[in-house]
Amino acid sequence: MTEAPRPDTAQLMELLSVSLGVYYGDFTVAAASENLTASQGKALTVLRRGPAAMRSLAETMTCDASNMTGIIDRLEKRGLVRREADASDRRVKNVILTAEGERVTDAIRARMRSTQEGLDRLSGEDRDSLYSLLERVFVSPPGAPEAQDEDGTTPNKTAPTPT
Repeated sequence: MTEAPRPDTAQLMELLSVSLGVYYGDFTVAAASENLTASQGKALTVLRRGPAAMRSLAETMTCDASNMTGIIDRLEKRGLVRREADASDRRVKNVILTAEGERVTDAIRARMRSTQEGLDRLSGEDRDSLYSLLERVFVSPPGAPEAQDEDGTTPNKTAPTPT
């Protein structure tokens, strides 16, 4: 019996593109159900990881700082975020998710049915593998060794917040 050929990089990129398209569409509809644009929803999910300086938030979201200001202005008017001066540099404004912002972020995730149903079809072992692979490809710096427990297994870590 011969092994099936391994997918090449182009095939992996295409499948990833399709997957992200489904995820992004699901996310956009869920954000709209909370009367948010996809960019506003993404800002909330990024801030769910913790406070961020405006410039850092703009870099993470790959948008212009002036556009980020408009996004944060609208979220602040709705009471979903607040700005605070940085303790070490008063010129820097940090953006912080409010309790209402956390609630809305959780509501967006809860409404992402297609994504949740797809992930629910995975076994525990498949979830562990997917997590490990996504982390290795997109989160860990290139060349970083994969962290392992004393018994040589990969620890089950808390996943970064998806956008």
